[in-house]
Amino acid sequence: MALVAIAATDGMLHFELALACEVFAHDPSGLADPWYDVVVCGPGPVRVGRFLVAPDDGLDRLARADTVIVPSVEDVDADLPPDLLDAVRAAHRAGARMVSLCTGAFVLAAAGVLDGLRATTHWAHTEALAARHPRVRVDPDVLYVDNGTVLASAGKAAAIDLCLHLIRRDHGSTVANAVARRLVVPPHRAGGQAQYLTTPVPARGDHPLATLFPWVLARLDRPLTVEDLARQANMSSRNLARHFRSVTGTTPLLWLSTQRIRRAQELLEQTEDSIDAVAEAAGMGTAATLRRHFHRTVGVPPDAYRRTFRATGPATG
Repeated sequence: MALVAIAATDGMLHFELALACEVFAHDPSGLADPWYDVVVCGPGPVRVGRFLVAPDDGLDRLARADTVIVPSVEDVDADLPPDLLDAVRAAHRAGARMVSLCTGAFVLAAAGVLDGLRATTHWAHTEALAARHPRVRVDPDVLYVDNGTVLASAGKAAAIDLCLHLIRRDHGSTVANAVARRLVVPPHRAGGQAQYLTTPVPARGDHPLATLFPWVLARLDRPLTVEDLARQANMSSRNLARHFRSVTGTTPLLWLSTQRIRRAQELLEQTEDSIDAVAEAAGMGTAATLRRHFHRTVGVPPDAYRRTFRATGPATG
């Protein structure tokens, strides 16, 4: 997919537009030859967020591209420019690979490109997309959807995931991982993962649980209970739950489960340990337990998650 055309019109947001330019316009140390040619296409100078963007070519260039990327629109309730919709339809008819980032899905949907297909967008707008375009099968719980020649991502970080997924499809894992390293982001998250995992460890260290969190993280391989956490924090289970809700927004048990899943993700990404060993190190006990909780939380089984991070194939075990 040599020519990547990025649509730019008034009312789009700058993050996804700049992201697409950054990802596809820079060859990662000559690992892929040929790399992409990138053009920004618009009707003329356009206002993108707080920035004024001068496109390289007109919207009619979309129809001559191999891949067309439609970044997010700021107001999903605003009327979409007819010339943009016409250009998107023409590109789709011409056989271009069509990609929406975040609320760019509203553009593809309005142009009829998503009719009959699965799609996603930022979680805050999935209900609106489904209500406005009933012929689109909106999946609110995934990072991105790949229909082959039509792809759509959720918001912000998920747009990076989809762009890296495209590079992986076109040039392989080694090149995609090199791009990810340059961007300082994880090399890949499978599209079927949930749009977000809640309850990270808070960065602020002056709360009542500040010393408890590192204590727990150093012992995730052990069968910890809520009572164990309360005892270590020197407070009642009820008081512990109140502080957890205040600091993390969730319960001690759900927070602990999330940390175990995060530990499993790290081990699947960075080691060749068997699934049984990962389950034990993450405090899940058995591979069956890990698979059940991991799939329910992340959206893909641990074996599939590992494969996305291993250019040389899955680990054994």
